[in-house]
Amino acid sequence: MQQVYDKYNRIIDYMRISVTDRCNLRCIYCMPSEGIRHVHFKNVLTYEEIIRIVKIAARLGVRKIRLTGGEPLFRRDLHILIESMNKIPGIEDIGITTNGLLLKKYAQVLAKSGLKRVNVSLDSLQTNRYREITRGGDVRQVFEGIHAAEKAGLLPIKINMIPIRGINDDEIEDFAMLTKYSSYHVRFIEFMPIAPHKLWAANKYVPAQEIRERAASIAPIMPVSIRRLGPARYYRYENAPGVLGFISPISHHFCSSCNRLRMTCDGRLRPCLFSETEVDVKSAIRSGIADSEIESLLKHSVEIKPRSHSLSSETDFDHLKPMARIGG
Repeated sequence: MQQVYDKYNRIIDYMRISVTDRCNLRCIYCMPSEGIRHVHFKNVLTYEEIIRIVKIAARLGVRKIRLTGGEPLFRRDLHILIESMNKIPGIEDIGITTNGLLLKKYAQVLAKSGLKRVNVSLDSLQTNRYREITRGGDVRQVFEGIHAAEKAGLLPIKINMIPIRGINDDEIEDFAMLTKYSSYHVRFIEFMPIAPHKLWAANKYVPAQEIRERAASIAPIMPVSIRRLGPARYYRYENAPGVLGFISPISHHFCSSCNRLRMTCDGRLRPCLFSETEVDVKSAIRSGIADSEIESLLKHSVEIKPRSHSLSSETDFDHLKPMARIGG
């Protein structure tokens, strides 16, 4: 089995692929209230193009795929793409990151197509506050979707929560408590600067250490080992069925073990989330190049992957794109 290493000796075996930049929500930390200028449909990668890229990436050692957006379930017939990817030799794990609103409708067909698990973005348990943060979402639909995903066997359910000071950070303890009575993996992610610039401010950022201390104020937490590589550091309350995860891209970045590439919906490979460096694979594909040349572009993306990002809570973020344009 082939493996590809970058120049810092990291194995690159994970690709996040955005299938759309469109979404059925307008979350305040993701895009401005008026939305964003979307990529024209003709410039979005087709499923056939995605499959071709994934086949080549699998030959280079990519084993895990995560589909993102925007809202990936907004893309029509996503199960067909998943079913096709599931047949590619070498691909072992396919997941999605979703806001959960459409999970109730699609969970069963996604599981049958080969989807292994879901990450659900959820930033409030309160009906009115969730509606305000998402500019119109219904948190009840999210939990209906989560329950449908559980029933379909898309386990473990991972819930991603971004605490923002003065907006929803008073719910940290409530989210942590979910793990005491359910098998959910509740993961707290530091508020990152890829957001509408009017919202981002250092005084709204809550460091992972503070989040962890507040979770531990309920009851002692103990570290647990999760075998999969990833950015989260995991803990558990004693005898709790669920786990707590803490992801700290700003205060304690995990770049030394980063194993991923990102593909935007318009076919641009990003070696690092926080870098504007991109490799245009879509234009190359549509120019009629051979698989061997696409393989060279993938290898080049690995070769130019930086050692780490240079962001901190004091960085000037004006040059960064909104997350909806990149893929969550």
